[in-house]
Amino acid sequence: MRFPLLLSAALLPLAAAAQAEDAAAPGEEGNAEPIIVTAARTNLPVTALPLNAEVIDRETLDRQLQISGSVVDAIAALTPSFSPSRQKLTGQGETLRGRSPLFAIDGIPQTAPLRDGSRDGFTIDPFFIDRVELILGSNALQGIGGTGGVINQVTVSAPAEDGWSARTILQGTAESGFRNDGFGGKAGALIANRTGAFDVVVGAAYERRGVFRDGQQRRIAPDGTQGDLMDSDSLSFFAKAGVELGGGVRIEAMGQRFHLQGDGDLIAVNGNRLTGLPSTATAGIVPGDAPENLAESLALPLPADDRAGGSLRVRGFWTRTADIYGGGTFADFQDPAIAPVGTLFDQSQNISRKWGVNASWERGFGPLNVVAGVDLLNDHTVQVLAQTGRAWVPPTDYRSIAPFGQANLALWDGKVRLAGGVRWENVEIAIDDYQTLWFYGPQQVGGGSPSFDRVLPNGGIVIEPAPGLRAYASYAQGYTVPDVGRITRAIRTPGVDLDRFLDIAPVVADNREIGVEVNRGPIEASATYYWSDSDRGQLLVLVGDVFEVQRQRIEIQGLELNLVTQTPVPGLRLGIGYAHLNGRVDTNGDGIVNADLDGANIGPDRLNLSADYTTGPLSLRLQSRTHFSRRFEGGDPRNDFEGYHLLDGSVTVATNVGSFTLAAQNLLDRQYIDYNSDTQRPADNLRFFAGRGRSVTLGWLANF
Repeated sequence: MRFPLLLSAALLPLAAAAQAEDAAAPGEEGNAEPIIVTAARTNLPVTALPLNAEVIDRETLDRQLQISGSVVDAIAALTPSFSPSRQKLTGQGETLRGRSPLFAIDGIPQTAPLRDGSRDGFTIDPFFIDRVELILGSNALQGIGGTGGVINQVTVSAPAEDGWSARTILQGTAESGFRNDGFGGKAGALIANRTGAFDVVVGAAYERRGVFRDGQQRRIAPDGTQGDLMDSDSLSFFAKAGVELGGGVRIEAMGQRFHLQGDGDLIAVNGNRLTGLPSTATAGIVPGDAPENLAESLALPLPADDRAGGSLRVRGFWTRTADIYGGGTFADFQDPAIAPVGTLFDQSQNISRKWGVNASWERGFGPLNVVAGVDLLNDHTVQVLAQTGRAWVPPTDYRSIAPFGQANLALWDGKVRLAGGVRWENVEIAIDDYQTLWFYGPQQVGGGSPSFDRVLPNGGIVIEPAPGLRAYASYAQGYTVPDVGRITRAIRTPGVDLDRFLDIAPVVADNREIGVEVNRGPIEASATYYWSDSDRGQLLVLVGDVFEVQRQRIEIQGLELNLVTQTPVPGLRLGIGYAHLNGRVDTNGDGIVNADLDGANIGPDRLNLSADYTTGPLSLRLQSRTHFSRRFEGGDPRNDFEGYHLLDGSVTVATNVGSFTLAAQNLLDRQYIDYNSDTQRPADNLRFFAGRGRSVTLGWLANF
């Protein structure tokens, strides 16, 4: 077994700590600048909190975006416990620590809790993102959806000093072989100004994505149902403005619009799973509307310092998403009143609107820091069939009121901290009477307003015996609700009344973890072990051609190791990251887990290696990702994963007119089948997608 190897690996950071202790001069500290993670809902530095958090700063994010082009790919490349990116428009099956993460923009949730469209990783252009904050592990800090953690994308702001500034990007991308249909490009600009108490930043970005090819230079098949990134165009706008009113009070407004649409001129061609031939693409006209993603957000933050001795933070927000998916003559869509059975083409569109208010007040009472607040959330979602105007998922409203409180007590001059809090979620879901599609009966379903309330606690201890050395242990609950839309649209039983039928008991994940971190001298290292369980978890199970929700007990445990060190070679920095995941599920309802989670619900073990070298204006980076093979006990052996290894690289030269970067994803042009395809649908030769082969990007990024 791997336990001896994992135990030895877990001791590496401790050995590194000892070496760093010897290397550090007396009184030398780790980070001079404390890191504040806004997603944690506190002004305390992250080292004061009993959790595992990471920040992808702008420089790191820019470099990853030159390599891959998306925030999801950047996270997948840098965070070993995030599952491999699907390289599609959908994020279905992409998990963090084996559970779904909550994506947010400036704390605004992007996930639709009632009918998860799995596109919440593509709701803003990454050119407008200043940094990405990750909180790993189940928690309720941001409310619903954070069972795997929180991924908060923090948008850019105006300069701190008076005057004008600008930021521009131009880049071109080509696939290996440099065929015409594989070329893509991006152009974007941000202009910002600060004049006294007023500041503003506005920007726009356009991106054209060409056809993706695998390592054998074959066109990769498009995902005709979920939608695809390749062969698409996106146009985005962003604006933020604020005014300082004095006395620590500021009013700010942020708005952004992201629209991505596929060309719809490629159709998938069957591959052959038995011979390993992936599905490919050929020119053709896709019926219906091409898959597209539209996301709009408005936010009105009101931070106010020195309110009743503390800091007040109030944010109102509104978001809208309208996602169109690929269509077909699927059995679910048929209705003899419209067309002969087997001939009716249709496609679904997920439309969600949400508004909410987040309010919190934070104050220190000597060694005790207290945060109190309340979150309000209202979500209205419907899934329609776009060609015929029928409702597949009935209009559904989600309403939540959640007061919360957090406390953090520093003892012995901050060498020990005790932290804890509670969140009280009060949820109601309202659905009017409706009729299911013909395929399900049709059935007349009586509406209802089922509700629940739940207290979600968290607590932990942080020990920091010396600057740069930290250990913590914690317990936290995160929650979501089952995918109500999948349940309500598929009711086949006559006479159902939702008040008695609909089970909206929350999916509560109990997360326990212990961690050790070192940040001294040339060493940054961490080791985290965690285990989480859900008595009634949410599992996606493929039934026919559609995934359905099943409530089963789920247990997950994992180990995360990270080490970054400066070497004796000036300018050379090496990194290593490892994640081990083990997930089990109870398939027969006896309360005992008896099978492995499959590839739709958990990622493989991963090893990341990186080397960064900087000298003068020249910066080089090499990074590798090894996805280890996985066998799924209790599952179809045809879904076992063979693993693969990828290498990326980039070269950046800084000049007086900006930086020029040449980057390559899958530098060795390796041929592989993506993890999601390899571990599901063993008899489906159309959705047997290869991973992207070598792609090369030449970019120019400048700040003025």
